[in-house]
Amino acid sequence: MIVPAVPIVLEEGFAGRAAQGMRMSDGTNSLLFPTAEWLRGCFSGEAGCALGEASVVENGVPFLPDQPMVPAAVLVPLVLRETGLTVLLTRRTEHLRDHAGQISFPGGRCEEVDGSPEMTALREAQEEVGLVSTQVEVLGRLPEYRTGTGFCITPVVGLVSPPLNLKLDDFEVAEVFEAPLGFLLDRNNHQRHNVEYHGALREYYAMPWKGYYIWGATAGMLVSLQRFLSAQD
Repeated sequence: MIVPAVPIVLEEGFAGRAAQGMRMSDGTNSLLFPTAEWLRGCFSGEAGCALGEASVVENGVPFLPDQPMVPAAVLVPLVLRETGLTVLLTRRTEHLRDHAGQISFPGGRCEEVDGSPEMTALREAQEEVGLVSTQVEVLGRLPEYRTGTGFCITPVVGLVSPPLNLKLDDFEVAEVFEAPLGFLLDRNNHQRHNVEYHGALREYYAMPWKGYYIWGATAGMLVSLQRFLSAQD
């Protein structure tokens, strides 16, 4: 299963201190030129406590702590390339009934046998794209992401070590591709649009990249990642 993507907007309360990015000692922007060491530092120790601030809720979805939600998890795979970190994304096959052709993270519903969102994310990544869990260094979680379709998603961020010998589930996954992490963290590339959805006007994020239209829940979780990293100053 790949997480549904519906029109969304992130609540502005999360990581309200988020800025365009911090400057490292050499003057470069750490968000635009992220490194594995910097990311490890952002998710370690007290910095990771900020993840408990709040869930991220899609536009139009009331935050009701007692409302039953379907637990799910996705892996946000950051690939360690020599030219810079990239994000591994999937494109759903066109014949699927729901969200055909959309861009997603590998992930799905949490099963009792998983034991944790991390195990769900790793299991689903191996099932969908053949990513071996031993190649993933889990850094931590982003805030829960609540969708209008009733899912409470835990995004699990991990560093992925090449080489990748991927094997796609060709029923669900049409292709995989990698987009530069710096591009996706750059707020200049975060477009906001609106659309009428079930009779209400809703806003959503989009991040077009080289012919791929990254939007909805996937783009929303990337914005959540950007806001968390921006707050680590």
